[in-house]
Amino acid sequence: MSADSICARLGRTYAGFNLDFNLELPGRGITALFGPSGSGKTTCLRCIAGLERAPGGFLSVNGEVWQDDTQNIFVPVHRRALGFVFQEASLFPHLSVAQNLDYGRRRRVGSAALDPAAMIALLGIRHLLDRRPQTLSGGERQRVAIARALLAGPRLLLLDEPLASLDLARKREILPYLERLHDTLDLPVLYVSHSPDEVARLADHLVLLEAGRVMASGPLATTLARLDLPASFADDAGTVIVGTVHAYDNAYRLLTLNFPGGSLRVIHEAVSVGRRLRVQIKARDVSLALQPPTGTSILNLLPATVTAEAPVDDTGHVLIGLSVGETPLTARITRFSRDQLNLLPGFSVYAQIKAVSVLT
Repeated sequence: MSADSICARLGRTYAGFNLDFNLELPGRGITALFGPSGSGKTTCLRCIAGLERAPGGFLSVNGEVWQDDTQNIFVPVHRRALGFVFQEASLFPHLSVAQNLDYGRRRRVGSAALDPAAMIALLGIRHLLDRRPQTLSGGERQRVAIARALLAGPRLLLLDEPLASLDLARKREILPYLERLHDTLDLPVLYVSHSPDEVARLADHLVLLEAGRVMASGPLATTLARLDLPASFADDAGTVIVGTVHAYDNAYRLLTLNFPGGSLRVIHEAVSVGRRLRVQIKARDVSLALQPPTGTSILNLLPATVTAEAPVDDTGHVLIGLSVGETPLTARITRFSRDQLNLLPGFSVYAQIKAVSVLT
């Protein structure tokens, strides 16, 4: 057990459902708990918050023990230095935004004191201070709820699908603020989601849950690229790459992004050279060729080496693991194409990337 980690051994049994969560997670950055509805994501968060007790469980957050049933230790929820933001903001309707924030500040349990003015500026809510929650948009309410949780000085922030109740426009509004929190605050965040796009954009570490069990856990890029995941995760297979902007072509609105092993060209607005960007490549957007194709509209063609293969259940597809220098890549192709190309580990191929999504 590291003093700079979250160590959780949590089990709960319900009718038709067993939670078995035993992991050591990073004590910094955003860890996403991802999986279908009913996989146990929210139950994990409730046990970590102390809203439910996992019999025989153990939980420590960066060296501070919140539960150890072997020592009869169970810190009640109101004494745990955590912030919890739910799908609905749960602000006090009879208080203004400023008064809601002051409530969070006054119930501070943790030792860390965040500057209210800095938090208000970070989340862009200064112009909302005199308003009541019922006059705010969904995205504004969630930003206020996150600010209130952070002003309590938590050692851990729990976000339970904070964007689930928002429409697409409001999600796009709040995501940049969540990225600012990620870049600015030095505390661990557990982020529950069933949206692969949110996870790819925000997370550093990924935990995949299915039917109460941990199917995989690890750094985001390597975990998404794994081929041994259950079929329920196969549609979301792909790669997240962090690269550095090398050049920008104003005439064609094309940026060139360098990453360990190669470079990508992406349609995007102007970005300063040297800026780091996160991009996502879905496995279904990668096709393979034995020779470099000519006369194609596809912008990105990367030399790669086949590393592994896994079937995608009974769909007629396979996932092909690739290595582009130091960077993993995944392609989803038909079994027929695999046989026609006679692909085997160690073969050299060309990965044709049909779509690249810039996440940050």
